[in-house]
Amino acid sequence: MNYYSELSTKIFNKKTQIAIIGLGYVGLPLALQFSKNKFNVTGFDIDEIKINKLNKAKSYIKHISDKEIKNYKKRIFFTSDFKKISFCDVIILCLPTPVTKNFKPDLSFIKKTMLKIKKYLCKGQILILESSTYPGSTKQILTPYLNKFELGNNFFLGYSPEREDPNNKKFKLVNIPKICSGYSNNCLNITVQIYKKIIKKTIKVSNIETAEFVKLYENIYRSVNIGLVNELKMVSNKLKLNIYEIIKAASTKPFGFQAFYPGPGVGGHCIPVDPYYLSWIAKKNNIKTNLIYHAGKINSSMPRWVVSEILKRKKIKKVLIVGVAYKKDLDDTREAPAIDFIKILRKKKISVSYHDPNVKFLKSRKLKNMLNSKNLNSNELKKYDCVIIVTNHSNINYDLIKKNSKLIIDTRNILPKNNSNILQL
Repeated sequence: MNYYSELSTKIFNKKTQIAIIGLGYVGLPLALQFSKNKFNVTGFDIDEIKINKLNKAKSYIKHISDKEIKNYKKRIFFTSDFKKISFCDVIILCLPTPVTKNFKPDLSFIKKTMLKIKKYLCKGQILILESSTYPGSTKQILTPYLNKFELGNNFFLGYSPEREDPNNKKFKLVNIPKICSGYSNNCLNITVQIYKKIIKKTIKVSNIETAEFVKLYENIYRSVNIGLVNELKMVSNKLKLNIYEIIKAASTKPFGFQAFYPGPGVGGHCIPVDPYYLSWIAKKNNIKTNLIYHAGKINSSMPRWVVSEILKRKKIKKVLIVGVAYKKDLDDTREAPAIDFIKILRKKKISVSYHDPNVKFLKSRKLKNMLNSKNLNSNELKKYDCVIIVTNHSNINYDLIKKNSKLIIDTRNILPKNNSNILQL
């Protein structure tokens, strides 16, 4: 049997059953995109709450509506039963790849999933990993679970890193070029054929290790430049200069400059994590990545710097954090700087609450207890010695904050600077 030709034909005719494992901010949009393009999809997740919601056409992600799930529900089935992997042709892993407390790659989610699905894998399937990881890890981690197959002949392995930017109005999954790689030429070709059906442009690279490196490079580029402008922010603050005015003026140069903006730290799954994946594998090969490492340290130190600057100016006992999602107009709190703010302030015996219209409950492995979002009103705001704007959501009443707060720390350059109670840090 020619498994390559059979799978290619199935993809061409959209007769493949697509499996998406991991239904978070990457996996769920991908499942919907395949469904929109008339593929039958099975979405897998170990979280029964997610599965139950999705099967009722209810979304748990702010920028994905219930209606969108309902519209394509006929072609998608959601389950936690991994036995159903055996009925799928294309299996795509969209799993978390965090770092440990010691900043080492944590691939446990991938390993646990592979243990679950190993016995249900069969000839003629393709397995594609979309998670961020260090060069060499796709082959190193996945191939031991696939040793009963002839890779590239009767089973196929690909790597295609996700480039999702949640709630980006301009760049959505369909128009973000897709990097594709494979264990062999047959694996690469199958991977490209799949994504060509749902994404406007695919980019072939010569091997899986290159694709893994590409993903890390993209996010390290941002991490280093954000680290640079955050350091410049600290210097300009000391010199009593406005970093935003400096950036605006520098941006008038028509060549050789791209504007990056400072903030209270970086969050999300990629930028805080990916630099450590490359640093780790570089160290394994006796290479120091000083620039990458120090950029990450600068970014992670921003909450401590902001707090120290506040405490230099005023003694505070009670703080309100405004915005705990890692990014504007999202409900995603992964590695959000706000969580570090809460930890740092608590260590200094300062009482901390938060307001975020997109995040009703805040739960994190970094925090001992779950917090509830406070309702904003004039009486509530007057309770706090200081309000720190960490995430600049569009649906926050900044006028209310401005009029009723004793001291406002604006880390996002969102409020006018002519008010005596507003401090830009």
